[in-house]
Amino acid sequence: MLRTTSSIVLAVFLFGTSGICAAEKIHPLGIAVNKDEASIAVDINARGQVAGIIQNVEEGTQRAILYDRRVIELGTLGGAESYTKGINADGLVVGTAQNSRRQWRAFLYSKERGMRDLGTLGGNSSYGAAINTAGQVVGFADTSDNYFHAFVASTDGTLTDLGTLGGNISYASSINNHGEIVGTAALSDGNRRAFLYRPGSGMINLGILPGGRASSASAINDEGIVVGAASTASGRWHAFMHDGSSMIDLGDMIGYGDSFATAINAAGHVVGTILIGDERRSFVYRDGKMTVHPGGHGLYLVNAINNQELVIGAQYQGKKFEASTMRSNAVATVVRSPQEFMTLIVIVLLAATGLMIYHRRYRGIQLRGPRMLAF
Repeated sequence: MLRTTSSIVLAVFLFGTSGICAAEKIHPLGIAVNKDEASIAVDINARGQVAGIIQNVEEGTQRAILYDRRVIELGTLGGAESYTKGINADGLVVGTAQNSRRQWRAFLYSKERGMRDLGTLGGNSSYGAAINTAGQVVGFADTSDNYFHAFVASTDGTLTDLGTLGGNISYASSINNHGEIVGTAALSDGNRRAFLYRPGSGMINLGILPGGRASSASAINDEGIVVGAASTASGRWHAFMHDGSSMIDLGDMIGYGDSFATAINAAGHVVGTILIGDERRSFVYRDGKMTVHPGGHGLYLVNAINNQELVIGAQYQGKKFEASTMRSNAVATVVRSPQEFMTLIVIVLLAATGLMIYHRRYRGIQLRGPRMLAF
């Protein structure tokens, strides 16, 4: 009986350690919030400064913060809410905040100057999306005819309209340190395409996956590798990576669900999210290998990956978000279903029973060879 119990304990250990490993690979950032608030990490620079969001769980309202060993509230532009989207190496933060007229405006924050309204392209609203080392900001803003257009803001605050691919709208989502910009723009037929904008060359259509109709770019690294998501012939969305000549289907490597690549670092490591019904999974593609973290065993929100190999976002803890990171090389947790667990217990019990019977029946019988049975 002791051996049977030991075998069961061993099975529980083998199947239970996956949950322990999952807990250890997620690293909360320790952003202090009230019990009715949640925290989300949006981006982290090499100094460990975090652009983040504090969210009121009940109301859903958000406040932009900079976490630099303590929470620094960035405030608003006179309105009620604000949120961040990125931070650069110098600690400059980009995001969006409400003004006193409850209009959303792209902002640039520095500790020296505070929050600065970046203006619009002639309309009422603008949204900040990303910032590079030089302090150039990209996003999208209302034009005078009430369409959103992608923009780049120079270090002096001047906004440049990046145009479209023949349609009415465009959105910029990322900029690298060479000033190359990616995002999404409409064609003349209304379909949307991922674009790459190079200074002096204009906007380039990055295309679609075979059989699909739309694509959207979310990030670009300094090597010019672009990531995002594109529709497929089956109607699913697949994460993609564009290497400068063709679109590589990362979602096909995953093999199920809708997948969306959200960020890429200097090493070319890609992170994103997989949606399967109501379940969210996170993925990391690095060095030719795709790793998927099941729901509850990886970050729930995947916002960025930095050059220090930290995947940045939030875990879902206690019915609310908690700003957290995860190493990009974290091993995927093996999740066992209750049926698999019960099957293992039955197998262990049968094996233990068989060993016990064998032990009682053949104790001390000499086998061919020098060794005796001993259990």
